[in-house]
Amino acid sequence: MTSSLKTRVGSIELRNPVMTASGTAGHGAELDHYFPLADLGAVVVKSLSAEPWAGNPAPRVHETTGGMLNSVGLQGPGVEAWLEGELPALAATGATVVASIWGFTVEAYEKAAAMLAGAGPRVAAVEVNLSCPNVEHRRAMFAHSPAATTEAVEASAACGLPRWAKLSPNVTDVAEIAGAALQAGAEAVTLVNTVMGLAIDPETRKPRLGAGGGGLSGPAIHPVAVRAVFETRAAFPTATIVGVGGVASAEDAIELIMAGASAVQVGTATFADPRAPHRVLHGIDRWCRRHGVTSIDQLIGAAHG
Repeated sequence: MTSSLKTRVGSIELRNPVMTASGTAGHGAELDHYFPLADLGAVVVKSLSAEPWAGNPAPRVHETTGGMLNSVGLQGPGVEAWLEGELPALAATGATVVASIWGFTVEAYEKAAAMLAGAGPRVAAVEVNLSCPNVEHRRAMFAHSPAATTEAVEASAACGLPRWAKLSPNVTDVAEIAGAALQAGAEAVTLVNTVMGLAIDPETRKPRLGAGGGGLSGPAIHPVAVRAVFETRAAFPTATIVGVGGVASAEDAIELIMAGASAVQVGTATFADPRAPHRVLHGIDRWCRRHGVTSIDQLIGAAHG
């Protein structure tokens, strides 16, 4: 791999622009059995709350046309158990690790963040997953409100590490929410999380997922992600953006980069092919060689002219 693929997400330099997406690569080193995790720009682990969380009732996943509907419900062992039981093996792979946190309240974000305060340098950054219900405000997602986004991002400063804000596409103006996150101290915004959806079984006349609705991911939402990245880049030309949504090929990744992303995440594609992030990475390298691109910086935001 050539040094031309190096990129920056906020204050962090990555060896290349390809990461795993939170929620699709496990809590630790699971994918290292398929390819060297250290080859990626970073590994973003499944979102963690301060305390263990059981998640939603089964069934949790349903395959759809062009994607996947999931309602796992952010099941996890909690930050403390992850630090003790999962992080050591993941750090031993040499991967750049990005933790992800979530909570139902601002105080929960602060608590989870504070528990990560001593995790550096094994943890390079914290992705603040704002696409979860805020029980203090009638269960609307944090990422659906500039004010709630601001509060959660500010509270997560307790980690003492660089923060990225992961935002929802289920809003009228994602750039407005991104602006709030950046103003609150996020070094980058991750665009986008899943699109809200629902599948019903005609035979049973009931939702196919145990919790009812779920989040749609995969190729079906790729154009949504490209638009969110493009519009946010146009609104904030100097902001750092991480693009995620339906990345299954090098071309998908490059499209997001040209829209304005400095890095991308590969998620749902790993369910069909656990080596997908590695395959996308090498595909980007080949694409750049074919097109005479000597630095990934030449592609970032190229669609804006």
